[in-house]
Amino acid sequence: MSRPVVVVMGVAGSGKTTIGRLLAERLGVPYAEADDFHPAANVDKMTAGVPLDDADRAPWLDAIAEWIGGQRDKGGVVTCSALRHPYRERLRRADADLWFLHLDVPKDVIAERMAKREGHFMPPSLIDSQFAALEPLHEGEAGAKVDATRAPERIVEDVLRAYPTP
Repeated sequence: MSRPVVVVMGVAGSGKTTIGRLLAERLGVPYAEADDFHPAANVDKMTAGVPLDDADRAPWLDAIAEWIGGQRDKGGVVTCSALRHPYRERLRRADADLWFLHLDVPKDVIAERMAKREGHFMPPSLIDSQFAALEPLHEGEAGAKVDATRAPERIVEDVLRAYPTP
């Protein structure tokens, strides 16, 4: 029996890609980057500093859900901001056993990280909209919230201890 697919969630700049790749490597499962699922129109909108709305996110979430559905029997790790509970529920329709890893980072640390980040379409001007949309995991949602200000290797070790075993 495989472990559940992990969705590494959090605001932009929280370390989803770094942690997601490390976690997938440690688990020996496929990895997918949520940014690769965005339609070009979404990337253009964010590059222009315009936050996405629910209509913009719908095809993106559906594409991620399709990938999740294809990993159901073998496991996997995918990044996805999954900021709001309805977005997580939409993903969960593809696999009821999804496990969410919420990377928790204070806004000032995110601002510092985003200011240093190069070559990404998400501008620092959208940080406030990310935090405004963020809904922490609800009671009963399978997953864990971790302090993502620490070294990536330490975060992954903590996650592996919390991650459900078959």
